[in-house]
Formats: sequence, structure tokens, C-alpha cells
Amino acid sequence: MEASELKKLVGLKAADDLVVSGLKLGLGTGSTAIEAVRRIGERFNSGELKDIEVVATSFDTKLECHKYGLNVYMLNDPIINGRLDLTIDGADEVDPNWNLVKGGGGALLVEKIIGYVSSRYCIIVDESKLVDNLGEKMPVPLEVIPEALVTVEHALISLGGEPRVRMAKMKAGPVNTERGNIIVDCYLKGFNPEKMEKELNEIPGIVENGIFSHGVTDLYTVYSDGHIKQETR
Repeated sequence: MEASELKKLVGLKAADDLVVSGLKLGLGTGSTAIEAVRRIGERFNSGELKDIEVVATSFDTKLECHKYGLNVYMLNDPIINGRLDLTIDGADEVDPNWNLVKGGGGALLVEKIIGYVSSRYCIIVDESKLVDNLGEKMPVPLEVIPEALVTVEHALISLGGEPRVRMAKMKAGPVNTERGNIIVDCYLKGFNPEKMEKELNEIPGIVENGIFSHGVTDLYTVYSDGHIKQETR
């Protein structure tokens, strides 16, 4: 099956299995997560889902929610009050302990905030995202304050990393996040996810990093034949 078909399958499955009326719901960013957003929107428009209160992890996701008339709030809004019942999102890498690398789409800061305050945190991926150890296929994205770039690069090199500023494809210069920062992709090998997540965030100038070492409660993996494996903790 084509990759787009697989993403649609797993997005639809998670949305149908987990989303019920009355939820405070976090919705992720990326080509797999957006399929769950669309399915939830369809169910909302049909009247099957009611009283869904959504927090989006990016402007792109927010726009998609608006297409379906979903009610989108900020995490700080009193109706949300800083807590979510469920978040559905994708990932760039998933190891056997369900540690993640996220941030390929540049939304890692809000993705982590929303994922970590959710009572239930569901990750949906295709089998290509499964790895034995984080860092096998993908660098770790970091949201960095521009003025701290050089000092951050020095610190990352001292940790054994190979940092590279992510450059934009349709404009000159680096990729900018929604908060005006830059993304540094750092190639790291053989690290302890929980320890490295903390160490990276101790470097002044790093706003957040793309290692997610806890919080995942549900993992949906779609395989090339269309089979979906659902696991829950």
C-alpha cells in the first residue's frame, strides 16, 4: 500500500477507537496526525461527536480543525485549564520502550507541552518509524533561540553530537518556528533517552528538544500490508 494510504488507515483507526464525545483533545502535527484530525472532524460534522474541545499543536493543525468547525482553544483557556484527556500525534522514531524523537515538522515545543499534560497520549506511526535505538534514522530536533546558536552548537559537540541548522527549502535562511526561534537538528548515537532529554534542556538557549522519554500510553503502528497493531499501557 502507498504511504499516504497507510497514514490514513492508522489515523482513522485511532480516531475511531479513542475519541468520544466530551473530550478535551490535543491534536498533533504532521502527515499522519492530520489524518486523525480529519477523521475527528468528519465525525464531529456528522453529529457523532459532540462537545469536543480541541487544543492544536501548530497553526497548520489549527487551520485543519477550522475546516471542520472544531472548537479550538489554548491550553491556558479556563475551559481547558491546562489539562487534556487525550492527545493523538505522530512521531519520527519510536524505540521499544516507546521513547520518541519528534519535531520533524518543527512543532516539538507545543507537541511536548500538550503531550505531557494529557492523561492519555496516543502515538500513531507506520512501521518505518520503529527503531531499536533513538537516533538510528533521525537527528534530534532542538528549538533554539537564535542569539544562542554558537554556544548551543559548542555544547552539543561536547556531548558528542553533530549539530546542523535546519535550512528552509522555499526561502533563504534557516527554518523558523512559530515562536521565531530556529531548529537545530543534532545527530546523536547511543544515548539514554531520559538522561539526554534532561541534559539537552540544561543547555542555555535550547527552548526544548525532540526527545520524548515518557507519557505515551497508546501506540498504533500500521504495517505495509495495512495491518494495524494497537498496544496500550
